Amino acid sequence: MPRQEETSAAAPKIHRLLPAAALPGGDLRIEGEGLSPHGSALPVVQFGEMNGPISVSSEHALMVRVPEGALSGSVQVRPAGGSDGVTSNGLHVDIAVPISEELHPVANPVVDRQGNIYATFSGARGQSVPVSLFRIDTNYTVKPLAAAVLNPTGLALDREGALFVSSRHEGSVYRVAPNGVAVTYAEGMGVATGLAFDAVENLYVGDRSGTIFKIDRERKTFVFATLEPSIAAYHLAFGPDHFLYVSGPTTSSFDTIWRISPQGEVEPFFRGLGRPQGLAFDRDGRLYVAGSLRGRRGIVRITPHREAELVISGYNLVGLAFAPGPAMILATGSSVFHLDWPAAGMILPPEP
Repeated sequence: MPRQEETSAAAPKIHRLLPAAALPGGDLRIEGEGLSPHGSALPVVQFGEMNGPISVSSEHALMVRVPEGALSGSVQVRPAGGSDGVTSNGLHVDIAVPISEELHPVANPVVDRQGNIYATFSGARGQSVPVSLFRIDTNYTVKPLAAAVLNPTGLALDREGALFVSSRHEGSVYRVAPNGVAVTYAEGMGVATGLAFDAVENLYVGDRSGTIFKIDRERKTFVFATLEPSIAAYHLAFGPDHFLYVSGPTTSSFDTIWRISPQGEVEPFFRGLGRPQGLAFDRDGRLYVAGSLRGRRGIVRITPHREAELVISGYNLVGLAFAPGPAMILATGSSVFHLDWPAAGMILPPEP
């Protein structure tokens, strides 16, 4: 019999990445052709010089985890059983870079006009730590603030750039001076978590037991709205429509983002997220939420028409903030990351 010549595997083709941005450890879905395994051999997914572990492989799709240490750049696939010289086309993926890995945020970080980032070491309930607030400068140097706030949770900046911090243990809100000294701004907020300022500088505070408080500039406090309790925290953000948007994870895997009118009327905005946490709007009025969508965890973007998609893949995300660049600052339960991002953050317009 004539001897058959061995043929090398054909090069796969990548059509798209879902999503096209991730944290290290996040999962990407690669769609294309020629992505199936060959016997017991799986394709090889290359992030530059690093290979990502594959969990699912079929002819037209595979799931791969972004390896620790991978950087933004081209993703390529080598066929299962193929030679080293056979690779797919490359598509670009943006990968977040760690800034600090020794923090404990439980909500959004915040970014001031100069690009400084503020984040917390929140600790377990009632846990006192030597330093609970940090400022990360534009060189990404982490500097402790002197403020002694127990269990800091929500952060917000007013129009002048003053930092406000909630303490979920004390039920108080503090105003933090530039030198780091904290003074009490309001008390009696229950389990005070999320913070947000409206266009006229009223401060809103989420008590996770079921109340949204409104504090005016004279520090008078009102009950603004009531919601179902959260097992973790309320997270607040104002949209371009001047409605307050609220997430508060419950025991359900199909949670709701709530929308509250300036008159305190509550209505659902979007249902179907798993454990939604930190919120932020971009300048096009699109809402970004740290949560899961159809079982995939990361940052979910929701359009004004309430169409949702996962745009950043990553685990343990609790919050986000937009930064100059434009860029996005992402917070997990232990770390803060920087990610180049094409959209800028929203500046709340003045009330009509």
